[in-house]
Amino acid sequence: MGSFKENVKETFLGLSESAQEKRIDFIQFLQETWPLLIFLLMVLMGIWWYADPPPPRHVLMASGSSGGSYEVLGKKYVEYFAKKGVVLELMPTNGAQENLARLSDRNDPVQAAFVQAGVAHPKSVSGIQSLGAVDYEPIWFFYRGPEVKGSDLRVLHGNAKFFANHKISIGVEGSGTHTQAMRIVKATGIDRANLQFLNFSGDQVVNALKSGEIDGAIIVDAIESKNIQALLADPSFHLLTFRRAEAFTKVIPYLQILDVPEGSFNLVRDFPSENIKLVATTTNLLIDDRMHPAIQFLFLQAATEINGRESFFAKRGEFPSFKDSLLPESPVAVHYEQNRYPLIANYLPFWLAELANRLIFILLPFLLISYPMLRSLPGYRTRLMRNKINRLYSELKAFEYELLANFDISQREEYLKKLDLLEYQALTIQVSRRLASECYSLRTSIDYVRNCLNRGVQPYQIVQADPGMQAPTEQVTQAPPL
Repeated sequence: MGSFKENVKETFLGLSESAQEKRIDFIQFLQETWPLLIFLLMVLMGIWWYADPPPPRHVLMASGSSGGSYEVLGKKYVEYFAKKGVVLELMPTNGAQENLARLSDRNDPVQAAFVQAGVAHPKSVSGIQSLGAVDYEPIWFFYRGPEVKGSDLRVLHGNAKFFANHKISIGVEGSGTHTQAMRIVKATGIDRANLQFLNFSGDQVVNALKSGEIDGAIIVDAIESKNIQALLADPSFHLLTFRRAEAFTKVIPYLQILDVPEGSFNLVRDFPSENIKLVATTTNLLIDDRMHPAIQFLFLQAATEINGRESFFAKRGEFPSFKDSLLPESPVAVHYEQNRYPLIANYLPFWLAELANRLIFILLPFLLISYPMLRSLPGYRTRLMRNKINRLYSELKAFEYELLANFDISQREEYLKKLDLLEYQALTIQVSRRLASECYSLRTSIDYVRNCLNRGVQPYQIVQADPGMQAPTEQVTQAPPL
């Protein structure tokens, strides 16, 4: 028994030889089967290309009403898509209900839209999936005139002093603002008999407030909206605080509480004059469920780049998320949330990364399936290698027949050269171990014919009888059958 060191050395030597043998066998496999592999790959790629076409270069997105935060956010997405070589076209709409209707319409070219959480009920829409929430949309209540006491704004037992005597805009019917406003009105139980609710769009409500046409307005929009910024910058408007914010989030579960510290909107005029709470819904990025996965990944990347930054209300990396998703989540978004985009996308342009990613996902399974499948084909490789041996046997047999019919002693050197060529071809045949004996048998047969040619009396030559002697029987000696 050898020493431990010798045993370890022999073990590693055996493993190395086995790995080398497998490597050589695999290379030989590729050399022998590459036409079949290419054919199978082309068939597979054709099926894959038909079943999963490349992503489109032009995408339509509903952006909502003019002047709103969706328009501002949508333009940022347009710039991001342009860097990736994709045209994202924004389509202005009248609000959330139109966005949902267009996404649900299987004949409408719109494939994406920003919609507030809570606007769409899962049972009322179909063919729509969510890529997650991408931003907060506070529910703002601005009013003009002198500041009103909190008790006058609070709704108790269906009554509120402020609302009974003033004109309030609650957004255009069909918009997200109108939907959220009506849910709050319903949740508070306010008596609507004496209310003066008006419907102004986002870009109209600021002018209506400034002109005195209305006394207050409920607006659901992001803080970056130019309408919200115009109202926050005007000292003649006051902002309602939701003192019962926690109660609202219990009654309307998708709402979030946002804390606004004193003076955070404007330190110079100390606005707000105290810490306040706002309730907010979220901006959901909704898509047609038939959208190409690569475009979904691109939207999610854009959301991470644009909405994942720290903002007035959001922490860094807070969006995109599924914190209040009421609609079915896209499987692509779930995968992205867990794994992010493949690393290759960080180093290659979008189209090249997408092509490489698609090829990787088809080539790897193809190699994993085709290699063992082709190796397991009954006798495929054995027949392939044996055919090479048999072809040389056929050439050797034809050569012997030629010697029998037309043997010329002066051509002996040429005959030997031809045998040397046959032997070289036999040496260069790459065969598996189990067929090595047949290869050696072929070389033995070639060597037998060479020995016959090198004899003093050639076995392939007809021997003529001497005239003075009894004629012997003509005899032809040839190599044993192969």
